[in-house]
Amino acid sequence: MKEAIFLIVGLLVGGVIGYLLLKFVPAFGLKNAQNKVKRVVKDAEIKAEQITRSAQLDAKTIVYEMKAEAEKEIKEMKKEIAEAENKLLQREQSIDRRDITLQAKEENLELKNEQLTKKLADIDKKEEELDKKTDLIIKELEQVSSMSTAEAKAELFKRVEAKISQEVAAYIKNHEEEARNTAEETARNIISLAISKYSQEVVCESTVSTVALPNDELKGRIIGREGRNIKTIEQLTGVDLIIDDTPEVITVSCFDPIRREIATKSLEALIKDGRIQPGRIEEIVEKVKQEINTIILKTGEETLFELGLPKLNKELVECIGKLKYRTSYGQNALQHSKEVAHLCGVMAAELGLNQTLAKRAGLFHDIGKSIDYEVEGSHVEIGVRLAKKYGESDVVINAIQSHHGDVPSNNAISNLVAAADTLSAARPGARSESLENYIKRVEKLEEISKGFEGVSQAFAIQAGREIRVMVVPEKVDDLASYKIARDIKDKIENELTYPGQIKVTVIREVRASETAK
Repeated sequence: MKEAIFLIVGLLVGGVIGYLLLKFVPAFGLKNAQNKVKRVVKDAEIKAEQITRSAQLDAKTIVYEMKAEAEKEIKEMKKEIAEAENKLLQREQSIDRRDITLQAKEENLELKNEQLTKKLADIDKKEEELDKKTDLIIKELEQVSSMSTAEAKAELFKRVEAKISQEVAAYIKNHEEEARNTAEETARNIISLAISKYSQEVVCESTVSTVALPNDELKGRIIGREGRNIKTIEQLTGVDLIIDDTPEVITVSCFDPIRREIATKSLEALIKDGRIQPGRIEEIVEKVKQEINTIILKTGEETLFELGLPKLNKELVECIGKLKYRTSYGQNALQHSKEVAHLCGVMAAELGLNQTLAKRAGLFHDIGKSIDYEVEGSHVEIGVRLAKKYGESDVVINAIQSHHGDVPSNNAISNLVAAADTLSAARPGARSESLENYIKRVEKLEEISKGFEGVSQAFAIQAGREIRVMVVPEKVDDLASYKIARDIKDKIENELTYPGQIKVTVIREVRASETAK
């Protein structure tokens, strides 16, 4: 029962509450919404005010920072301007100080200039007084000596010159006699042994060779159709073939003696073979080149064996062999080098020097001539480069450098090489010389000798290798004869070009004769 009552009461209360809710809830929600809108608007106003305040604050901050930065830049500019003003002030002060110093120096210079002007005036005055006194003294001396100033000066110079000439001539004579007494005997023995060791055939230097032909018909065959054969020969050998009106002869012209030899032998082989056409020409020229290379190498080896020298680098041996085809003033370069080596060996043995080294230096002294047609430079420069390249000793290198006097010799063997080179070249008949050049050289020798005071006659003898000068005994005494000989020697060395050496002999002869009646 109670439970039913409670149930009914509960239903009533729930119904009342449900009615109330249905009536009052909508009104309550609307009021809440209005309150919420008011809060949102109020919050928006607050935020807008905050944003405005923040923007104002940021603007003030930016203005403040820009103002501070501008003030900082202004301060820096003021500082720079102040520094520039200080520098300008210092420069002005420095310029003022320099100006003051310059003014002081100018005043000092003006003072010194005045003093110098005064001193110069005093000096001029004293010079005038001195000139007057000198003129007075000279006049008195001229009156006393009965000679003018020019005559006295000439007489003084004449006496001084005569005295000095006599002293110089006596000095030279004494030293020459001293050297001659100590060296003459040794030199005579060495040179007599050396000269007895050499001889050679005279080879006429030429840049052309000739090839004999059985008949003139072969000239046309050698020329070939449209010149093909002769062009092939010239291109392969590097020579010029001259085919002219000379009967049964072709001339081969080339400065390189080895190429000229190859061309000559190739032509001889082609003429003997008879088949003259470009293909055959190439075969023959190649074959002859190989033969010449073999001959060159064999000649170099035979030269080393003949001189008793040890084996050398193959290229150096070939250079020695190439000298066989090289001539200088008509003298065969290989024969000349062998002569120099023999002479150096003989003289080194007499002097107790290294004979093998002396021979080696003598053989190599003209080694540069073997390839001077292929390499730029003088034969001395080329020879030095070859010697250094293949590790030759300093003695050999100096002998090559100094045998023509390009550099001073620094050892005895170099002096021997220079002496042997002169001996081999100066031997009568060793080198050819044109008749015209020979006559001009002899005439120049006599002309130089006759140009000295006191010389009566001069004769060039021994193919121009000695000049004998006759002097007037009344004008030239014994001491003056030595001076004239030396002066002639110096003038010959300065004005003439000649192979070997020229001996100058001055002869002063006094003859006294009477006739008995």
